[in-house]
Amino acid sequence: MLRRSQLYVPGNNQKMIAKAPNLGADSVILDLEDAVPDGSKDDARRTVARLARELDWGNLELCVRINPRGSRHFAKDLAALSGCRRVDCIVIPKAEGDCSRIGSRTRKNLMPVVESAAGLMHVREVAASKRAVAISYGAADFAASVGGTVTAYTDNLAVKTTIVAAAAEAGLDAIDNVFFDLDDDRGFRRQAAEARALGFVGKQVVHPSQISLANEAFSPTKKEVEWASRVLQEMGRAKGKKLGAIRVDGSLVDAVHSRLARDIIERAEEAGLLH
Repeated sequence: MLRRSQLYVPGNNQKMIAKAPNLGADSVILDLEDAVPDGSKDDARRTVARLARELDWGNLELCVRINPRGSRHFAKDLAALSGCRRVDCIVIPKAEGDCSRIGSRTRKNLMPVVESAAGLMHVREVAASKRAVAISYGAADFAASVGGTVTAYTDNLAVKTTIVAAAAEAGLDAIDNVFFDLDDDRGFRRQAAEARALGFVGKQVVHPSQISLANEAFSPTKKEVEWASRVLQEMGRAKGKKLGAIRVDGSLVDAVHSRLARDIIERAEEAGLLH
């Protein structure tokens, strides 16, 4: 499943939710947490449950971000979502340990968010949660948890590499943090390209204008697909000659590059880029 773009939509905004299925995001996250004022949580919960059932969501991944464990809304969120068949995945904010019980209780896939010091220190435990399919990074809350600045942690290589490594070890997708400047497309593309280079497969977005940017950034380019095709073709020929390493486009290529090439072709197929 592609998770190049994950669009957050406030759970108390019916108009925005109604538009969400047709905006082109790979994944939509109906938000019951930060986007909903405390006094509107109950209404938002009912709205999300109803529209998850009534709207045609097609083949996209439908997620709901619940309120954190320990909040007075947590149990109510789980109870409401347990009966929502169309909700595929529960996004767990401020995950700091094993989240398996949430998956067992709701029978939904899980997407924990690492956004605190404790979450990062226990990220392998978080990633090992049963029913987890992806793990994402919340830079703003993480910065607040360590007393740092948002700017310092939206591009922090150490934190991002730790999260990507934990996700890869557990076989999960790693999803990059939100880019907050809605008018800086160039900055979005830069940050997304850097995240993809680290191993992230997608990005959380908070505005429809960022969807196409994320989809493009996390899809293989034509040049990458052409390279991958050449590598697989030449390595196939080399196998018959019992050669483990060969030269392609002037560079040494071996089994590692074959795996990278297969991954590129697979993602291109998923994105509908191959004809």
